[in-house]
Amino acid sequence: MTETETNAYDVVVLGAGPVGENVADRTRAAGLTTAVVESELVGGECSYWACMPSKALLRPVIARADARRVPGLSQSVQGPLDAPAVLAHRDYYTSDWKDDGQVGWLDSIGADLYRGHGRLTGPRTVTVTGPDGGERVLTARHAVVVCTGSRAALPGLPGLDEVRPWTSREATSAKDVPGRLIVVGGGVVATEMATVWQALGSKVTMLVRGKGLLPRMEPFAGELVAEALTEAGADVRTGTSVESVTRENGSVVAVTDHGDRIEADEILFATGRAPRTDDLGLEAIGLEPGTWLDVDDSLRVTGHDWLYAVGDVNQRALLTHQGKYQARIAGAAIAARATGENLLAEPWGAHAATADHAAVPQVVFTDPEAAAVGLSLAEAEQAGHRVKAVDVDLSTVAGAGLYADGYKGRARMVVDLEDEILRGVTLVGPGVGELIHSATIAVAGQVPVGRLWHAVPSYPTISEVWLRLLEAYRDA
Repeated sequence: MTETETNAYDVVVLGAGPVGENVADRTRAAGLTTAVVESELVGGECSYWACMPSKALLRPVIARADARRVPGLSQSVQGPLDAPAVLAHRDYYTSDWKDDGQVGWLDSIGADLYRGHGRLTGPRTVTVTGPDGGERVLTARHAVVVCTGSRAALPGLPGLDEVRPWTSREATSAKDVPGRLIVVGGGVVATEMATVWQALGSKVTMLVRGKGLLPRMEPFAGELVAEALTEAGADVRTGTSVESVTRENGSVVAVTDHGDRIEADEILFATGRAPRTDDLGLEAIGLEPGTWLDVDDSLRVTGHDWLYAVGDVNQRALLTHQGKYQARIAGAAIAARATGENLLAEPWGAHAATADHAAVPQVVFTDPEAAAVGLSLAEAEQAGHRVKAVDVDLSTVAGAGLYADGYKGRARMVVDLEDEILRGVTLVGPGVGELIHSATIAVAGQVPVGRLWHAVPSYPTISEVWLRLLEAYRDA
């Protein structure tokens, strides 16, 4: 290419993961011309290295665990999982790491895809360096939207690169089951991947720096998950840090702060995320490369009326479904500003991502599942709310007993005593992931406790826990 090609659009989106796709969908629906820039696969982290492959790996694990707790079925499912079949199931759900289908979807909505690395080179201007080294300049009349997500953050241990550690990407795309696996971390990725690989035949050792697992949830969530992982054969060590890691004769050797030497075939570091903003040209517009981008509730970057940051990159809620929610809000806000419509930016308005603060749902697909929405008891108290928490043993619900023999689980409802609405709900137990949306509706809708008495749960389902929680609150 002898000279740089320049193309003008209403909106330029950096990143074609689920977040960028949803922004493009909303801006195109509003009639705005939209370009999408992607340096890897259209569909992003979620489709190929996170949500889809991890849940495809976990589904057989959870189904077998559930079946083992059902009389008349348990004896038929005592054998090992068919690991090659599980991995093939995972490959199917990642489309074998090919993005043809998602590219076709972008084409169907009329968005233009540019393959290559996009960098901001000035206000409303993105320069894309393609695979062939050629450059194209894209200008945006109304908005540039950064949807580049996050990457695994690795600790600064000497020689870590030579060890070739797993991150979430390697953990969800591995072609073989390691005989021994060290998992460093205690959050969502750590617990889900420990669950998968332990069930597929690995001997898993978890090294957790904190006091327990799933530290962002109610303490009982991590306790129940740790108990189940231990019963499954994993070695869960809390209050433990990794001091050094080496690879010797093909094996990984980790030394802890307690002086323990642990050998394994692979080591997974699930120790947090960092924003993918280090090579986006932020310095060209007065922002610091490698930082999270601060936004308002319409997802517009502070100090830049044309720049939006949506999804993980703004650090509000690092979850695919929450990023897609933000994308719908941002796309609508961009369209409203472009056409001169009134911006509905009040809390819970069409152009305000209020749920990021008050009603973020999450499911951890371990055995047992852990699901939560809104604030934990500690978070509600720290926010200054006068609240009361009520707990129910899920095994007392008839539907739980029918679901599984020896059902173990717990539910908590955090009630605001001033307004008598729910600030948060946490559920832990087999099958609770499908219950959390009812809690999300109650929290996001700010449904009064008095009205919840009229939401009658079907008998005998695990959802009857709602009645037990209301009774516990009434009788407290």
